[in-house]
Amino acid sequence: MTLQAKQLIDQLVANFPSEKAAGLDADVQLNLTGEGGGNWMIKFAGGKVTGAEGTAASPRLTVTSSLADITAIAEGKLDGMAAFMQGKIKLDGDVGLAMRMVSMFQHS
Repeated sequence: MTLQAKQLIDQLVANFPSEKAAGLDADVQLNLTGEGGGNWMIKFAGGKVTGAEGTAASPRLTVTSSLADITAIAEGKLDGMAAFMQGKIKLDGDVGLAMRMVSMFQHS
């Protein structure tokens, strides 16, 4: 079953270990393509993470991918680095932040 983007973002935010966001202040834009996708913002501030539908004014990182591929990464079924190398994920901005996000949201 494919999660809709809102369900995925809500799940990621709800299960996010706040200690992993310590000292991070950044807006990330997620542009999710395909059925159930859309444009979403993830905001890291004050050791917390929030998610909302829409477009960030000045994101530090923009991630473009299909909802299916992002869901597979979140569920631990697809390696984020492999997806990037295969062109399934496009990054614009702080690639270091993208690497940090993979470990922060990694399915355990």
